[in-house]
Amino acid sequence: MNNKAVSSALDTACEVRFGQVGLVQLRLRSSDSKAIHDELSARIAAAPQLFERAAACLDLSALETQPDEALARELFDTVRKIGLLPIGVAFDGTEAINSLARTLNLPVLTQFRALSKTPMSQRPAGVASIAPAVPAAAPTPPAAHPPLAEPAMPALMQHQPVRSGQRVYARNRDLVVTTVVGAGAEVMADGCVHIYGTLRGRAMAGARGEVTARVFCQEFQAELVSIAGVFRVFETIPPELRGKPVQAWLDGDDLRFARIGG
Repeated sequence: MNNKAVSSALDTACEVRFGQVGLVQLRLRSSDSKAIHDELSARIAAAPQLFERAAACLDLSALETQPDEALARELFDTVRKIGLLPIGVAFDGTEAINSLARTLNLPVLTQFRALSKTPMSQRPAGVASIAPAVPAAAPTPPAAHPPLAEPAMPALMQHQPVRSGQRVYARNRDLVVTTVVGAGAEVMADGCVHIYGTLRGRAMAGARGEVTARVFCQEFQAELVSIAGVFRVFETIPPELRGKPVQAWLDGDDLRFARIGG
């Protein structure tokens, strides 16, 4: 590349890239702003650093009726007052959500687990649930012939300690950490997460919605564990799990934990 080309590349005003970013999914089950405020405030108080100024996407699919513009703005304002930063709405397969998003001048995001087929009127009542969102895969164009099966990618190996503020992400494969994950650190994989050391930070498996993914660790001291968006924050580690070899998996929508070999 000649000097002129190098200079031109360096002088570009901006660079556009698509990549995985942290995002909270907030599924609203009630349009009662006070109830949402009270419940979310209590939940966030359990892990304030995790949610402080976190970007959030509102999923309105569990509401009994699609909110109008005024109610939608009220819901977004409620979430902002709690300390989250709502940046878009989750796509629910309807044109109504596209229309609402255009009215609010917000993007429609599609990076989430498939919605329940149960009609809104038959879904269980509640207020809200929060789950870290997952990055979206680019749509695959239809193939003229069935594609050949691709060999599975080998696990991403992490041999250095993952320190506070660091994130390691294994895209389309498992992650194997042969040392420690420190407090405030984050390890994430589209497949399973294996930690052959102490887990003091956050571990997220099934980041693209793979519900059969699991988290395994040699010594459990976790801040947060998530599988396919279903997560649990640990203020106090249960005595039977603290410092023990532990695995986590999804049973329906329940995140379960058990000692390995226990």
